[in-house]
Amino acid sequence: MTLFNATCPGDIAVHADDGGPVYVNGTEASYKSFSESYYEATDAASGVTISVTTNTDGTLSVSYTGKGRAHGVCTLDG
Repeated sequence: MTLFNATCPGDIAVHADDGGPVYVNGTEASYKSFSESYYEATDAASGVTISVTTNTDGTLSVSYTGKGRAHGVCTLDG
């Protein structure tokens, strides 16, 4: 996991520390690594899951899925 901050549609703020943890709107989320380049962080209280992919060039792609089939691409801050 890499240090990053992102903003997702619906005023969802995401912060990940280098090596973990991941925070969704200030609440620590549980996360699961599926491979060296993909993991998900879930905030059970809000029903939001953040998906993070490390691309082959080292950049990150961050997206979210929420309640009611809400989903979208997040913008990396900075």
